[in-house]
Amino acid sequence: MTGNHRDKTITRRRALAVTGGTVAAGGLAVAGYQSAFADTGTTAETTATASTTSSESACMTLMTSVTEGPYYLDGALVRKDITEGKSGVPLTLRLTVVDATDGCTPVPGAAVEIWHCDAWGYYSGYTTANPGGSAPAESEDGSTANDATYLRGYQIANANGVVKFETIFPGWYTPRTCHIHVKVHTGGEKEDGTYEGGKVNYTGQFFFDDDIAQEIFTLEPYSRHSGSYTTLDNDMVYDGGGASSGLLTLKAVKKADPSKGYKGFLTLGIDPDAENTGAGSGGGDGGTPPSGGPTGEPPSDAPSESATATASASS
Repeated sequence: MTGNHRDKTITRRRALAVTGGTVAAGGLAVAGYQSAFADTGTTAETTATASTTSSESACMTLMTSVTEGPYYLDGALVRKDITEGKSGVPLTLRLTVVDATDGCTPVPGAAVEIWHCDAWGYYSGYTTANPGGSAPAESEDGSTANDATYLRGYQIANANGVVKFETIFPGWYTPRTCHIHVKVHTGGEKEDGTYEGGKVNYTGQFFFDDDIAQEIFTLEPYSRHSGSYTTLDNDMVYDGGGASSGLLTLKAVKKADPSKGYKGFLTLGIDPDAENTGAGSGGGDGGTPPSGGPTGEPPSDAPSESATATASASS
């Protein structure tokens, strides 16, 4: 179901982290929420809050790494808004990357990459893959999204390890529950509108509370995809570990109207010395893409970073 690929060498900082006490997610989650959702306040204040919380409680565990799944494509753009006009319930993701082997210190410069399906269960690059159940063809959504790049993108972490994405609530496809894929890269750099070099430290998936997801799926355009939805308990990848397994904390923009959207946050505890690409790492692979499906970088006519307003600068 899951697979961690970690560097077995015990460094001094890792030994200190291991012997420093029992790991727990609760205290760090508070610091992650404060730093990730604070639209005002100084860097010093945010850092001080995180440092104080870390000193008062032990560092959280490493995030659980899982397979990258069959729908990954290289060459995603560095941008905050990844929707490209795809319709759905708005979702703002604010994620904090920390070094779980070094007292949960922020990892500035980490590149967080996400990709997920649209409201009907289709991935860019694989728009002919049947999402299961009964859904309109992807081409019927009426958007101007580029079929090779929509709902994919990178953001580079700021000094507090924080990134922000503007996207939509994902739909679902058989046999998976609602989810978002994620990779955390370090050591590379932004080049030609994408992120090049370095290594992948963490490959995982984000998950959503069943009650919220199923309420969203009664709304347009999600409701046009009918069929049997897989809950968290029955998903082939989610292992029930809560935040350390990728379960997002969600906050409604307007409680009485879920169509107004949600804010989601999570703190990603990684090991910057380790490498985990998610390729062949076990766990449910989320299905097999259609034969002849595209691989590698998007085609040359894919939109550049400056081609649309969606390719906004890193926050």
